[in-house]
Amino acid sequence: MSKKHQGRTRAQESSSAIERMYITMRHLFNRGFYKPMGVSGETLREALLLLRPEIYGSIAEEKAELNGLLYVIDRLPRGIEECRFINLTSDEGYGNSHFEAIIPPKRRRNCYRIDEEQMNIEITRGRSEIYDILTHLTFLFIESHKISKRVIINENGDTIRDWVKLEKAVLSTKKLTQKEREIAITHTANILGRTFEELTHAYPLFATKSQPERLLQIVYWLGKLAIEEVVNHTRRTVTFSPVLRERLGHHIHGEIWANNIKEVLKNKSLLERPIHIISANLHSVMNTLHAPKALQTAKSKKDVFQIYEALSQSNNEPLRGKVNQEALKSGMIYIKDTSGTNIDVQIFDTEKINIEALDLKIEKGNSKSEKPIIFVMDYAFGEQAFETIDEFLKPYENNGDKTLMNIKSVSIMGKAGILEGGKGDIMIPSAHIFEGTADNYPFTNELSKKDLEGQGVDVYEGAMVTVLGTSLQNKEILKFFHDSTWDVIGLEMEGAHYQKAIQSAARIRKSITPDVKVRYAYYASDNPLETGSTLASGGLGTSGVRPTYLITRTILEQIFNS
Repeated sequence: MSKKHQGRTRAQESSSAIERMYITMRHLFNRGFYKPMGVSGETLREALLLLRPEIYGSIAEEKAELNGLLYVIDRLPRGIEECRFINLTSDEGYGNSHFEAIIPPKRRRNCYRIDEEQMNIEITRGRSEIYDILTHLTFLFIESHKISKRVIINENGDTIRDWVKLEKAVLSTKKLTQKEREIAITHTANILGRTFEELTHAYPLFATKSQPERLLQIVYWLGKLAIEEVVNHTRRTVTFSPVLRERLGHHIHGEIWANNIKEVLKNKSLLERPIHIISANLHSVMNTLHAPKALQTAKSKKDVFQIYEALSQSNNEPLRGKVNQEALKSGMIYIKDTSGTNIDVQIFDTEKINIEALDLKIEKGNSKSEKPIIFVMDYAFGEQAFETIDEFLKPYENNGDKTLMNIKSVSIMGKAGILEGGKGDIMIPSAHIFEGTADNYPFTNELSKKDLEGQGVDVYEGAMVTVLGTSLQNKEILKFFHDSTWDVIGLEMEGAHYQKAIQSAARIRKSITPDVKVRYAYYASDNPLETGSTLASGGLGTSGVRPTYLITRTILEQIFNS
C-alpha cells in the first residue's frame, strides 16, 4: 500500500471517529445520562483514542498528558475532578440561589458545586458547548484511569508507595515546604510516567492563589475516583437535565439576547438606521475609534500599534479605563448580557464620533451622510453563532408591527487554526466547508488578501473548514483538508453557522437585503500541523495584537467608505 494511500486511510478513520463521537453524544443526550467509563461511554472513549487529537497529545500512551490536562482543566469548573456526578443543566435558576457560580478561566459558563459529589454545568450556548464538555470529560476520565492502572497493585485495591505519599501530601492541612513539595512531585511524576523536570515545569501553570498545590490535588482526585470505579464499581455519571433536553435547539437564549438588543436600539431611536454587525472581541473596535482621542496619541501607524499593544497588557487597566470612558462619553452603548448567551454587546453611533479625526483611511464626507450604527458582539461559540445571528436578523416585532432590520454588512473576525504559516498570521476565507456534512458555503468576501498584505503580517486566502470541535482534530485529517483539492488554509468553529444564518435571512426569509456585504477574516491562534504549536501549547500573547488591529482597521475603513 502506498504511503499516500495509508495517510488517506488514517484521515478517513479519523473522520469516521469524529462522526461516531457526535452521533453517540446525541444519543446519550437523548437518553438522559451515561457512565463515561462504563459500557455507555465506551464508544466515546474508543473513538477519542482512535482519533488521538493533537490537542490531547499523548492520550493513547501510558504516560499522562500534561498540556492537554491543563487545556481541559482551564475549560472545566474548579473542583470537577472531585465530583462523581456531573449534571448538565439549562439556566434553571441557580444564579438566584446560595450556590457560588464557578466560571472556568478559559470558558464563560456558569457552574455550581451542589455538594461534595455533584457539579452542575449550565449550558446556554447550544450543542457545541455540550460536545465541547463531553469531549473534555472523556479525555479527563481516560487520563484518570491511566493513573489507577499505575497505582493499583492487586484486585483488593492496594496501592503503590508513591500513591500513599501523594495522598499524604494532598490531605495534609499544613502548607507544604519546598522540600515537601519536591518530594510529592517526585512521587507524582512516577505515577504519571513523567520526569521530575516535566512536572516541575508544569506545576506553576496549574497553581492558583488559593490552590498552590493544585496539580497534586487534580492528580490525586482523578486517581482516587478512578480507583473507586475499578475496585468498588462506583461509576462516575454524567446526566442531562430534563429542562435542558426540552429547551435545546429552540434558540431560547438567542431570542432573548436579540430582543433585548433590539429594544435598546428602538428606545435610542437607532433601529431604522443602517447597521453594520461586527463579531469580534470587545476592545479592538472601541480602541480603534476612541484610543487616539482618549490617549492623545501621535497619528503615525507605529505609534498607534504600540498603543494597541500597551492596551492589551493585563496590568494596564487604568489605560483601558480611559478609552472606555471616552467611548461612553462619545455615545457608545454597552449592553451586558442577561440572556445566558454570555455575549456582551457594544453599539457605536457614528453620528457622535468625529470620523474624519480618526487615523483611518477614510474618504472625507463618506460616512456622515449614512450615519451608520456599528454593532459589535462578542465571540459566539460554535452553533451559537447561528442561533444569535439568526434571531438578530429577524424583524423587530412590537404589538403586531414588524420593522425590518436595516443590515448593511456582517463582519466576522475571529481566531482560527492555520494549516500553513504560523501564530499571528491572517486568513481570508473564500468559502466555509462544514465538517461532517455535505454543506459548503461559498460567498463573496469583501476583504481580500491585498487589503491586508505588506503590513508586517503574512496573509493567506482560500477555503476554511468549520469544524464540529477544535479538540477533535488530528494531523491526518487536517493534512487531508490541506493537501487535497479542498486546499483548506485553516479551521474554525463558527463561519458556516454565521453564513447559514445570513443566507437564510437574505435569500429565504428575505428579512434583510440580498446584497448585504459579508467580511470574514481570522488571525492564527495556532498551527495544529506543527508539533508544539496547538492551542494546548499556550496563548498568542502580544503576537495577536497586530493582526487583530489590522483586520479591525480594514473592516472599519470599508464600512466608512461604503
